[in-house]
Amino acid sequence: MKVDYIIVGCGLAGIAFCEQLLANNKTFVVFDNNSQQSSTVAGGLYNPVTLKRFTPVWLSKIQLDLALPMYSKIEKRLNVKLDYKIPVRRRFMSLVEQNNWFSRSDRVGLSDYMSLDIHKNTNQYINSEFGFGEVLKTGRIDTKLLVSEYRKDLSKENLLFRESIDYNEIQFQENAIAYKEIVANYIVFAEGFGIKDNPFFNTLPLEGSKGELVTIIAPNLKLDYVLKSSVFIIPLGHDIYRIGSTNERIVKDNVITTKAKEELVNKLKAIITCDFEVVDQVAGIRPTVRDRRPLVGKHSKHKNIAVLNGLGNRGVMIGPYVAQQLFNHIENNSPLDNELDIARFDN
Repeated sequence: MKVDYIIVGCGLAGIAFCEQLLANNKTFVVFDNNSQQSSTVAGGLYNPVTLKRFTPVWLSKIQLDLALPMYSKIEKRLNVKLDYKIPVRRRFMSLVEQNNWFSRSDRVGLSDYMSLDIHKNTNQYINSEFGFGEVLKTGRIDTKLLVSEYRKDLSKENLLFRESIDYNEIQFQENAIAYKEIVANYIVFAEGFGIKDNPFFNTLPLEGSKGELVTIIAPNLKLDYVLKSSVFIIPLGHDIYRIGSTNERIVKDNVITTKAKEELVNKLKAIITCDFEVVDQVAGIRPTVRDRRPLVGKHSKHKNIAVLNGLGNRGVMIGPYVAQQLFNHIENNSPLDNELDIARFDN
């Protein structure tokens, strides 16, 4: 079999790169062993404002301008609903936070996204004396459905190998890569935290942080926006909400823990007063980097292999942008954004 690309990993990064290849009439196959859970357990929010300090998300407009049309295209092709437009509101803890919100809302990169209205709390089951600030142009991508339906579609087209790739079987030919019976021009590794086992890129400073989320049923809450406080409360419909997430930097596995569940439940009880029931819990490892920028680029020695990784907790937004950057770098020799390029770690 001869293809233009082999892609390793079918999470948010791998899917975004597949979309670049489809848009440019490139042939490919995907290897995915379903070992990395970060994409399927993600909250899936796209939000252009960092709600801890009210600062703009890095390249938010560029990212959204690429991401939202991509997800719309996938929705139409796969006949699924992925993009749910929903406001995000930040719960204020003091008048000082209110004032900070107003003072930053007219800054470049924020004025288009931060509403000048303070929303008073009208929900009897939410503790919020100082109201909320609302972020505009926000929403949620159903990442679990995205990944599962995308894999089904790849399987239907005989483009998906549900197995781990054996790095020892990769052979370097002149201007090509051979892997078992497949010959490709390039191989792109989009493995998330699995890159730690990749002998070509395992020296990159991908740290990873374990995140856990719980899902609750709260019939009385009736929330029609995403609420951000010490945790996110994300409505999924039918009185179901996703609550997250924790941030564990020591233990790196996909195992759910009682400790994380208790942490999330205790934080939630400080925000809402109605009864709720925890009905699910999931865990995954976010592919995070110490400078909070993705890892994109070609191998320093083997120019036919590349990496697309380190999307962190904003993979829904960042994925399409970094995928375009890598594709143009490979196919057109376009320079990478310096903040993405793995060459920044050459020393």
